[in-house]
Amino acid sequence: QVQLVESGGGLVQAGGSLRLSCAASGRTFSTSFMGWFRQAPMKEREFVARISGNGRNTNFAEFVKGRFYISRDNAKNTVDLQMNSLKPEDTAVYYCAAEVSSYGSRWYAGYWGQGTQVTVSS
Repeated sequence: QVQLVESGGGLVQAGGSLRLSCAASGRTFSTSFMGWFRQAPMKEREFVARISGNGRNTNFAEFVKGRFYISRDNAKNTVDLQMNSLKPEDTAVYYCAAEVSSYGSRWYAGYWGQGTQVTVSS
């Protein structure tokens, strides 16, 4: 049974940093794209970042470039999202995802975590 479990969410002040972690189980995703999405209240889920299986290629949404960084450890079957210079508009539930793909401007994932709340106060 495949599971993705996020951790590290919480409350942080604007300008601060937070590191999210995602632990996968049930199978290895070492050859799969992994990523992060987020969903704010009354908003659609949106793409945040993606990393290739070997960790050499990354993609970021424009609104997080230069602030967020994605990494993975295939030996641990984990993927992290380092979030810096956080803004109140970053407040959302953040979801870990596996087998992340794109088609045009749309993003898809084969597996999803349950999400972890990130709240950035002003």
